[in-house]
Amino acid sequence: SLAVLQALEDGLKKADADPSVKAVMICGENGKFSAGADIRGFSSPKRQGGALGPIVSLIESSEKPVVAAIEGVALGGGLEVALGCHYRIAHVKARMGLPEVTIGLLPGAEGTQRLPRLIGVPAALDMITTGKHIPATEALKLGLVDETVEENTIEAAIRLANKV
Repeated sequence: SLAVLQALEDGLKKADADPSVKAVMICGENGKFSAGADIRGFSSPKRQGGALGPIVSLIESSEKPVVAAIEGVALGGGLEVALGCHYRIAHVKARMGLPEVTIGLLPGAEGTQRLPRLIGVPAALDMITTGKHIPATEALKLGLVDETVEENTIEAAIRLANKV
């Protein structure tokens, strides 16, 4: 939603400007990282601001480490947000993917560029063209996530942020 995008942008800018903030952790709520955009919003008239691509670029360009704590699902734009983060930790039961291709849409926040850089072209091409969801264990093997945990993902992400 526009509110989530604005909150991400505002939070990142505030954290980057605050010298007492040493790292940033991005998580979802209610056990889900992000299932991506609400497709109903695609038919709404364009509004000023609110584009995901520039926010993902803002995350990626942060001088402070940004860690994604992935629980539940990171799909579509949610995965693209995680791809912009410097580090990704996922709960072992999490799933990731770019399912929008199954309804004829391409990932629009540079996921098609960031994913191949991270996991290589063959694996990325498979995910991008099929829209399949992969489990966290496979994501770890591919290099999509840096670590999987069975415990509290947020606490693990905070520990990693403190370490880096």
